[in-house]
Amino acid sequence: MVEQIDLATVNWARAQFALTAMYHWLFVPLTLGLTFLCAFFETIYVKTGKEEWKELAKFWMKLFGINFAIGVATGIILEFEFGTNWANYSWMVGDIFGAPLAIEGIVAFFLEATFFAVMFFGWNRVSKGFHLLSTWMVAIGSNLSALWILVANGWMQFPTGMAFNPDTARFEMKNFFDVVFSPYAISKFTHATTSGFALSSLFVIAVSSYFLARRRHVLMAKRSIAVASVFGLIASLMLGFTGDEAAFIDAKHQPMKLAAMEGLWNGTTNAPIVAFGIPNGMKQPGDLQDPFVVEFKIPGLLSLLANRQAGSFVPGINDLVFGNKAQGITGVTEMMDKGKLAVKYLAEYKEAKKAGDMTKASQALSEFNKVKKFLGYGHLKTPKESVPPVSITFYSFHLMVVVGTIMILIFILYLFYITKGTIDRQTWLFPIGILGFILAYIAGEAGWVVAEVGRQPWAIQGLLPVSVARTDIASTNVKLTFFMFLVTFTLLLIAEVRIMLTQIQIGPKEVN
Repeated sequence: MVEQIDLATVNWARAQFALTAMYHWLFVPLTLGLTFLCAFFETIYVKTGKEEWKELAKFWMKLFGINFAIGVATGIILEFEFGTNWANYSWMVGDIFGAPLAIEGIVAFFLEATFFAVMFFGWNRVSKGFHLLSTWMVAIGSNLSALWILVANGWMQFPTGMAFNPDTARFEMKNFFDVVFSPYAISKFTHATTSGFALSSLFVIAVSSYFLARRRHVLMAKRSIAVASVFGLIASLMLGFTGDEAAFIDAKHQPMKLAAMEGLWNGTTNAPIVAFGIPNGMKQPGDLQDPFVVEFKIPGLLSLLANRQAGSFVPGINDLVFGNKAQGITGVTEMMDKGKLAVKYLAEYKEAKKAGDMTKASQALSEFNKVKKFLGYGHLKTPKESVPPVSITFYSFHLMVVVGTIMILIFILYLFYITKGTIDRQTWLFPIGILGFILAYIAGEAGWVVAEVGRQPWAIQGLLPVSVARTDIASTNVKLTFFMFLVTFTLLLIAEVRIMLTQIQIGPKEVN
């Protein structure tokens, strides 16, 4: 008997988790980078002894503290949702997924929280050296928190270091270091943190541009821009490098995501990158519709970036769904057949073991082990379910790339004029700096859309579809909490923006 799945519950649970994650990411990237910028400002103060650098550090610390407090609230709710909306997921992979989250809470967050109070209230109460150490520990701790959370997310993208236990129907960790040092964990951490560094630098530039436009705190604004433009330029260049590496890893382990990112339906050698395009939202696997309404391609570049080899073959969505024997690609259709066998043999194993028939149980387990890696595909209803929303993934990816390029240009412009000593006269540049900060937020959210929407329908890539990972509750309950969270998070965001604007309006304390 096939289990009936309430798709309304699944979709509302996905929407609620996406809502919480996207609100949470409004606060996290600012925390990741602003802590290091505060540490830079305070380091200069300790080295030079100039009080204006101390006041500058204290000013940016206030803005960091406001953001940090609200970010913690959304993060806690996000972790609770694994239990409330994704109970089957928590049961099946809790042993693996819970480990990095536990380390994040016990080690990284406590490290951050321990020195947090000293950083904010220890001025003139502890030595300069210890206060500076506290500030650096908060910066390191906040990024270590991100590390363990991104290790958990990386495992969802590329499950490794584990084995499936047929007796408990759970995935159990076998090698902790395989989980921590998987290519996806490293890629997620480096790409997410560098995006946070770039966004935080643009935040400092945007606020400083406001001061310059108003002819207030001019000297402090210039000093802030000098540090932030250097940090931001380095971070944005690293962001491009880590993004390229992330796409390369996707090509090897999540080729369907890469195909959606580029709107590539039919695999080809010397595959092009679509520099600009409007995808055909009606296109489906196997049909003869054109993939794009409008497109502008750069020939051969996708093959080079995806495989590090010019002229190489890059599989498209149709190849991955239906298979391509010439290229040695097993299609989803075939994997679904093997997955259904895995589901069948697992059920037979449990029934035989429950009945005490160990011979039959052993035979069923032996057959199951031959096809167990396809178990997740056995829960898909049609091959088309394996294809993520192509248009959303395509637009999000290209928006992220375009904004990333713009960010590099903004940092170069600010750095050029700050070194020339004429930044305060470049009034035309100030709106661009403020707009760049807003665009950086949009690009950060788009990056997470690529990462999460691009791997649908999987909660765990290739192993656990979201339809199986959900909690068996009425969709009405999820809808109710969705709108409760929407109102609550929006009010928190409005409160943060108002408090931030008030503190910015007050500005840093001037040193005579």
